[in-house]
Amino acid sequence: MYNPDTLARQAADILDDKKAENVVVLDISRLSILADYFVIASGRSELQVEALYNEFRDQLSKENIHPRHLDRSKRWVVLDYGDVIVHIFHHEERSFYNLERLWADARQLPSSAD
Repeated sequence: MYNPDTLARQAADILDDKKAENVVVLDISRLSILADYFVIASGRSELQVEALYNEFRDQLSKENIHPRHLDRSKRWVVLDYGDVIVHIFHHEERSFYNLERLWADARQLPSSAD
């Protein structure tokens, strides 16, 4: 079993290390029963979105952590780990869906790079 806070931060670190753009961790635990955290990241191209997804999946699989649900296309990927939901968007889709605005009341966790 994993700690949701630790998994959210680990997810952000993996994506950041793979050069994802604008990696954000939102604590939505006080706002929704959907999850405790959203991790949101962007890729500059469909190829980078796929590379981010592959690296992320591979890193967590090594620790035997697998999503409960996966939804993906060439331009976005959503991985549901129960308490943590990871969104990897092509930058245009991220701008369109603008989850940060929809969840504007969520507390943003500082990145490990801060």
